[in-house]
This record gives sequence, structure tokens and C-alpha cells, in this order.
Amino acid sequence: MPAISFQSVSKNYHSTGSRSGPGLMALDKVSFDIQPGEFFGLLGPNGAGKTTLINILAGLSRATSGTVKVHGSDVVSDYASARRKLGVVPQELVFDPFFTVREALRIQSGYFGVKNNDDWIDELLVSLGLADKAHANMRQLSGGMKRRVLVALALVHQPPVIVLDEPTAGVDVELRQTLWQFIAKLNKQGSTVLLTTHYLEEAEALCSRIAMLKQGRMVALAPTSELLKSASSNVLRFKVDSELPRELADKARITGRIVQLPVHNAHEIEQYLSAIREAGLVAEDVEIRKADLEDVFLEVMAEKIGVTA
Repeated sequence: MPAISFQSVSKNYHSTGSRSGPGLMALDKVSFDIQPGEFFGLLGPNGAGKTTLINILAGLSRATSGTVKVHGSDVVSDYASARRKLGVVPQELVFDPFFTVREALRIQSGYFGVKNNDDWIDELLVSLGLADKAHANMRQLSGGMKRRVLVALALVHQPPVIVLDEPTAGVDVELRQTLWQFIAKLNKQGSTVLLTTHYLEEAEALCSRIAMLKQGRMVALAPTSELLKSASSNVLRFKVDSELPRELADKARITGRIVQLPVHNAHEIEQYLSAIREAGLVAEDVEIRKADLEDVFLEVMAEKIGVTA
């Protein structure tokens, strides 16, 4: 039995007051399963439908058609059971300003009928670097600390499935490392993890399998290793201090001084370097590297092709 099952899930947002017409198709017949114990990545550009899919999974939105199940429990017809099996960390910093961190965790436990779990709460506080904030009011916490509390709230009832929707957006390196160490530990102990992130290096390092969404449709689904093998090129990486010629700039991924160009053979590498010299530029720190997940992601999004497995 899959830990999470999406079967032909569609979501159509109709215009106000209308239930007819095409409307906005946020999800279009999305289907895939996540197996127990998987660390699964769900990737896509802004507006691709990732958060809509998670909201349907968590019961915050209802699909126009299709079914979603968590360990066999339908999120609509058996909502209470499905929700107990889920721990969801949302994008937004949503918190109750009237309670301390420990009080918030105890109250959240009560929503799921969990009592006398102070040992687990203590472990969460220590593991997420919140032990010295246990008696602090939620209003007094920094944004990063509030993010840590959201993770603790999602895990306080010890759900078998953990859903992380952009959990490290806007947080510091220390929190990212702390969070991933703890989540990786839970995953090794058997928890299923579904992650959405724009930090593709995180997805490449953590996720054993990845799905990619574009405009509500699934355009790739494969083990991470297979996606990386599917890349059609290596990458020429270097630094320059001036603007590239247009014919190179149109093909490149440029971040400040860093330029990255897809290359297929030695002849193409020499052509690019010659064009740079002819433009009067000096390429520094030149290297050839294997394509990473970001390269694959950009290729899939640009070419509208999918890798399925």
C-alpha cells in the first residue's frame, strides 16, 4: 500500500459565481504514488500546482476530480484518519500568538488525541534547537525560530508521513542543516517524506525520487539518479567581468559573474571559449562539470519533455 497515492487529480478554479466553463486548471490529471519510507521530491516553478496538490492532500482544498489517499485512507471520505497520518509544514508562518512554544505543542498534540507525550516534545525541542525557547511566547520568536516551531507542530503527533512545503525558504544555513539532519534521521527510521523546494541542491542530495510539475501537469517522474543521467549535456562553467556576446548570453545560465553553458563535446567547448576571446573577455576559473538537478530541471521545463519511471 502506498504511503501517498494521487490518482488522476485535477483542480479547476472556476470564475466567481460560475461552475461552468474551463476556468483555471491548476492541476490536470496528476497521478503518482509515494512508497512507505521514500524521501520524495515534488518540484516545479511558481504556479506549477505544487502547493495546490499539498493543500488537497492535507484537506485544505478539494480536488475537482480524482482521489488522494494516505496509507489507504481517502482524504475526503476518511479525512480524520488521513489527517492523523500526516504532518504538514506549510510555507506560511502561521502561529498562535497567545501561547509559549511548549504550550503550543501540547495543544497541537491534543488535536490528535495524544496525551502524556512530554518526552517526545522534549526530543523535538532539542533536535530542532528550541530547548531554550520552550517557555518563550511565540510572538517573541524570530522568523527562523517560528519556522522551527512549525516543524515541531507538524511532528508532535508522530505521523508516518511528513510533508514539507518549502520548509527552508528564507531561513539561515544553521536551521537548514539542523532540519535536514533531523528529517533524514526520521526518514531512516521509516517515515515517508514529501518535499517541495526551490533549493534544487537540497532535492538532489535528499530525494531518492522526484516528480516535476509544469502548469498543473506532471512532466517528469523518475529516480533522481535517472533524471541526472537523462541530462543531454555537461556544463562549461567560468567567470567573466563583462557582458557576454548575445549569441552566448542567450544560451547561458548567468548568476552575477558566473556563466554556465551546456556543452556536448570538446569542439563546442573550444567554440565558446574562442567566442569569449574574440569578444575581448577573459574567462576565469574555467571548469567542466556534470549536469546537476538544476540543469535537468531547466531542460525539462524548457523542452516540455518528461522522464517517467
